[in-house]
Amino acid sequence: MQLTSIDPFFQEFERQFDRLARQAFGTEGAVMPMDGLRRDDDVLLRFDLPGIDQDSIEVTVDRGVLSVTARREEEVAENERLFVRERPMGSFTRRVYLSEHLDSEKIDAGYANGVLTVRIPVLERAKPRKVEIQRGETKAIRA
Repeated sequence: MQLTSIDPFFQEFERQFDRLARQAFGTEGAVMPMDGLRRDDDVLLRFDLPGIDQDSIEVTVDRGVLSVTARREEEVAENERLFVRERPMGSFTRRVYLSEHLDSEKIDAGYANGVLTVRIPVLERAKPRKVEIQRGETKAIRA
């Protein structure tokens, strides 16, 4: 997932490649669903991580890439026998490419009710602003 301007063809190619890779390696459904919201002063990312222990979640930023890693541990006791498994176990990682207009130094994150929320401030120079129009006298042009 990218939060930068990019060619729509490339975005669709990357999305389809990710989908095919998940199917080929048996990890379909083992991704972290994410919602992204742009607000006036920040970008908000919400990742669904139900059943994940908060201590297993790690959020890192390296060279403009935000990575979220989480782990769901096996929950089968010795005297239990698993006959259906639809919930993926193990480690999961999601990477988001950040725009140069976001302040990666001031990212904060919180986890509640199975949802990880990551807030990324928008840099002041990237915020919308109104440009003032200067008023002046009109001068006649002589030919």
